[in-house]
Amino acid sequence: MSLAVRLRGVSKNYEGEAAPVKAVKEVSLEIARGEFVALMGPSGCGKSTLLHIAGAMDRPTRGEVWLGELPLHTYDEEALTRVRLSRVGFVFQFFYLLPTLTVEENVGLPLLLAHRNHAGAKIRELLERVGLANRLKAMPHQLSGGEMQRVALARAVVHGPELLVADEPTGNLDSRNAEAVMELLRGLHREGATICMVTHDPRFARHAERKIHLFDGRVVEESVEVA
Repeated sequence: MSLAVRLRGVSKNYEGEAAPVKAVKEVSLEIARGEFVALMGPSGCGKSTLLHIAGAMDRPTRGEVWLGELPLHTYDEEALTRVRLSRVGFVFQFFYLLPTLTVEENVGLPLLLAHRNHAGAKIRELLERVGLANRLKAMPHQLSGGEMQRVALARAVVHGPELLVADEPTGNLDSRNAEAVMELLRGLHREGATICMVTHDPRFARHAERKIHLFDGRVVEESVEVA
């Protein structure tokens, strides 16, 4: 089995007012290439922290993190930035589109930051796929929440990442738009994308092949969806 992500004994502590906050505690897990995994658990259980560590956005206090063959736990911040730009795609709850850029420019931003050719045809193809081919020149403030999240999803995959991390991608959407975003994620998974998604909603977690439940910073349960 080819692995996209491998964590070994990962812990993450943050400085608190009285004592360190132990957000993640000795977590070990593996995600296969092409797998769709949902991280679940109550607020504050460490699921977003774990997702950020797996996606090279944060560093563990202790433990090993591998993205494919890359030992992320040995990398400095500059090296982690290069990994994020070239090998990881991100979708967040609050979209994070740049307000001064058009839809087309927002989607192409990862290519620009990675100094790759601005693939106009690829951008237009992705925007057509997410139903926004007619909004290329629109500004973010002219879009609905569902449209902004679809732009964010197109931006996350424009550079062909080997891992797509999604942190509550439906959390700021109504049910209709949330289902539309989930359908796009399912489509990407069917085409071979590796997806790790944080969600608190079992309606959307059911679409993942494997659900990993966290509580108090630890993995307490795993379940596999039977086809």
